[in-house]
Amino acid sequence: MNSLDQITPQQKTYFAQYLLDWYDKNKRKLPWRDTKDPYKIWLSEIILQQTRVDQGMPYYRAFIETFPRIQDLAHANEEQVLRLWQGLGYYTRARNLHRCAKYIYDELGGNFPKTYAELIKLPGIGPYTAAAIASFAFDEATAVVDGNVFRVLARVWGIQLEINSTSGKKTFTNLANELVPANRVGDYNQAIMEFGALHCQPKGAKCGECGLASQCHALQHKLVDKLPLKKKKPQARQRYLNYFIIGDGERFWLRQRQDKDIWKNLFEFYLIESEELVENFEIFLPKLKPLFPDFVLESKSRLYKHVLSHQHLHVRFYHLNTPNACVENVLPSNYSLYTIEEIRQLPKPILIHKYLEHCVFSLNLTKI
Repeated sequence: MNSLDQITPQQKTYFAQYLLDWYDKNKRKLPWRDTKDPYKIWLSEIILQQTRVDQGMPYYRAFIETFPRIQDLAHANEEQVLRLWQGLGYYTRARNLHRCAKYIYDELGGNFPKTYAELIKLPGIGPYTAAAIASFAFDEATAVVDGNVFRVLARVWGIQLEINSTSGKKTFTNLANELVPANRVGDYNQAIMEFGALHCQPKGAKCGECGLASQCHALQHKLVDKLPLKKKKPQARQRYLNYFIIGDGERFWLRQRQDKDIWKNLFEFYLIESEELVENFEIFLPKLKPLFPDFVLESKSRLYKHVLSHQHLHVRFYHLNTPNACVENVLPSNYSLYTIEEIRQLPKPILIHKYLEHCVFSLNLTKI
């Protein structure tokens, strides 16, 4: 690893200026770059966490159209917010977004704090988002450090510390702040992130046309494909979710998830979670027969697989034909009956939403 304390002021100046020049020529036109409005900047940064720009763009536009001002978001109910967020995943982001909007409107009169030190105190705002708002909206000389920044710094300066280790995060953050120029702070932060996203990519980095090649440690030592270093994640947990579509033809059982688990506050059908993949339907009978002694299995879906960052979900849907008179009488206490139109409006995990988009119920019911 390079000795970072030996980086000269001239090297730092060249690095920052090169990135700004590159950015002026190559930056993508994105709506949140044409504003100093901290609300729009904050919204874009929350959406783009764990999300690609092309995937996040329609969500950003939908949120701005539905909630053009922070007070509009603050006055919304959580179900509205979760429904609009549906498909982006990591739903804690949406809940924190709503909670933070309410706090800023109710406690701060709708005014965003203007400094990193104050922004980081807000609900759901961490170091990255606080730095982004502070630098993009208020020109505070604070470095934004995301995955793209980690990669550029690791390669150019030869940092061989794991980016998800305590010492690694501290080293990268300190260096990133040292490299921020005195002027065009927001543009510089955008530039280094854009450079990592479009030029110094994880695979296929464009080293042959890079003006930083002469000082890039990774290129000179054939480490481009090895940097940055990262601790391996623990093995993903395997979960098996069996959903049962139970109703009277017009209304169906759903509940709102409340546990500290995935999909909190989203709605789902009657669930039996098993410890392994179930191929023999009779395994479910001890739980289903007491509810409906005379039910008929109408259909069984294919197995769906849904990958989360720390869990792999294996999901199957079963449609039960049940005696209509029993559906309401045996309704579990934490479930309610919802019409098809109501189900359309409920916030649901994207996996359930996609299944329903392609599922036609019996009795000539239309798609949900």
